[in-house]
Amino acid sequence: MDNIAGTKSSLVWAVNIAVVVLVLLWTIPTFGLLVSSFRDRDQIATTGWWSSLFPHEASLRFRIGDAETQRQEGEVFVIDGSVFEAGGTVSAFGTSNRDPAAHEPGEVVDFGDGISGTVNEDGTYRVTSPTAFEGRSPRLFVTSVTPPRFTLENYDRVLFAQGLGRAFLNTMTVTIPATVIPILVAAFAAYALAWMEFPGRSLLIASVVGLLVVPLQLALIPLLQLHNAIGIGKDYLGIWLAHSAFGLPLAIYLLRNYMVGLPREIIESARVDGATDFQIFLKIILPLSFPALASFAIFQFLWTWNDLLIATVFLGNTQDQLVMTGVLRELLGSRGGDWEILAASAFVSISVPLVVFFAMQKYLVRGLLAGSVK
Repeated sequence: MDNIAGTKSSLVWAVNIAVVVLVLLWTIPTFGLLVSSFRDRDQIATTGWWSSLFPHEASLRFRIGDAETQRQEGEVFVIDGSVFEAGGTVSAFGTSNRDPAAHEPGEVVDFGDGISGTVNEDGTYRVTSPTAFEGRSPRLFVTSVTPPRFTLENYDRVLFAQGLGRAFLNTMTVTIPATVIPILVAAFAAYALAWMEFPGRSLLIASVVGLLVVPLQLALIPLLQLHNAIGIGKDYLGIWLAHSAFGLPLAIYLLRNYMVGLPREIIESARVDGATDFQIFLKIILPLSFPALASFAIFQFLWTWNDLLIATVFLGNTQDQLVMTGVLRELLGSRGGDWEILAASAFVSISVPLVVFFAMQKYLVRGLLAGSVK
């Protein structure tokens, strides 16, 4: 029954389910990264992002203020304070890790050596001693219920304290020209290869296809030596030209396939009306080729934005030139335990590519399928 006209194949459900699974596998971690970027270190260490909207119970080990914070009230010495920095509720507390929930909030407990104290439900504590506190102060073990908290402090630290804001501007400085330059050059070349007759055109098309499979790593060192010889090494101009050169084969191939599929009658009519090749290219070919231009722009922007290898080779490692991938590499090396900083940094890094992709994704499939069907 699958081959009868008007009926759907039994594989349709399998395809739909596979698409849904792939979308979930991509969106769920991204949403979790976004939520984690607004949480503090303690919350990330104790609970997952999926429970961020609910209060969570945690066991805290806390040492009361040191002897310098004590004050004398009558015949006793007092140390007081709070076990929380951002609020919470104490459900139980204890003085030993063997029984950290031995006492109810507000209950007065004997610490030994005449020292007594209590922890209230709001987290405030008061410890008294008949003699002055000396040495290490007593410890408290608190079972707390902490409400959900969200903060912008992670982004403040990342963008200003960790230098990611400067790296963000550096990445934009690299990415935008490295996306625009190959599109402009490839559009002219693709039009010539698609609609202009000249000797050696087929050989040039074959060369472009062959360059698609050449690994860019083979050209890094010779190209860097060339840039150093002509004086553009470790400069933005050098990395713009490097990204443009590595992106041109795909751009020419993609745009040429699309332009070949455009109606020949439109171009011939324009030539009959006296239009030059440049006028045809500017007023007819470019507007009709926007889906292909947009699809390549997405790829080139994402490749350049997420690049680390070319940026490491063709740019310096100073703060004035360090791109976001370089800063993230340093954060991973020196702050492997600061998950809140890494989450905020990663989301700042993917935010712009997400905006670019969703703004232009309707042209992506049209551009990729260009020239596949006649």
